Amino acid sequence: DSRGAASLLKDTIPVIDFSASGSFEGYDLLRRGFTSVKSELLPSHPLELIEKNFQLNQDKTNLATLRNIQGLHAPLKLQMEFRAVKQVQRLPFLHSSNLALDTLRGNDGSISFEDILNDPSQSEVMGEPHMMMEYKLGLL
Repeated sequence: DSRGAASLLKDTIPVIDFSASGSFEGYDLLRRGFTSVKSELLPSHPLELIEKNFQLNQDKTNLATLRNIQGLHAPLKLQMEFRAVKQVQRLPFLHSSNLALDTLRGNDGSISFEDILNDPSQSEVMGEPHMMMEYKLGLL
């Protein structure tokens, strides 16, 4: 297959922008908000970047600690398990709780913000199952 494995891992369908195009197109203030070069270059709050990268930093710290305690094999094995668990997913139109990934990270015993306010029945991502599967498999 010339498309490779990357075409099998597509999870989202791009939304086509139906706005006017060409030299007469105006800036849509209601959809895009006010423009500011500073807001595009810098995060809006100093803690935003730290919060966005929290899980990545937490994983790096845990793997470094594991390497210091048990040696190089332990973090390598854990990273292979992370990669294997991330590849196994439900169909694109079904909600996935990622229970195996939470178990590997040790988050299965804690209740977080997403556990309470991330109700899949309230999701806006639901789409037509056949179209989403065809897109994920690269048939569209």
